[in-house]
Amino acid sequence: MTVESSVDLDRDPTTIVTSRVIAAPRDLVFEAFTDPKHLAHWWGPVGFTTTTSAFEMKPGGGWRFVMHGPDGRDYENRITFDEIVRPERIRYHHGGGDEVEPVQFRTVVTFEDLGGNRTRLTLHATFPSTQARDHVIKNYGADKGAAETLARLDDYVRTMMR
Repeated sequence: MTVESSVDLDRDPTTIVTSRVIAAPRDLVFEAFTDPKHLAHWWGPVGFTTTTSAFEMKPGGGWRFVMHGPDGRDYENRITFDEIVRPERIRYHHGGGDEVEPVQFRTVVTFEDLGGNRTRLTLHATFPSTQARDHVIKNYGADKGAAETLARLDDYVRTMMR
């Protein structure tokens, strides 16, 4: 089986665009992406676990969670949902748990129905500057981490289909 996955850092110097084709219906992929009981199983790069403290999937609602790194370090995160178009698109802005957290960006998540129980999921993250984008790549491995996260989603969705 060929995996269709990509990370594009060249489209715009302020963006990270990560895409993966998942062998599952769009509705199921959307459910896995928008339900905290599912998110706990796959969100984050390889070796990370996630604990959700609040989740409200609606425009203006939010998701507060902690990503627990394999090194024992915790990373507080906060997402605020701006738009939800089921099962096609989610727009949100991201900021860490601390009000002065330097990792701030906006993301558009698209769920493209490719037919034949295949969905292309694309994360288009836009940062306030090239420097901000390069900071998260250098210090957090955000490009690699996004690709690993979508690979984990792909693996998890397969378990949902059994």
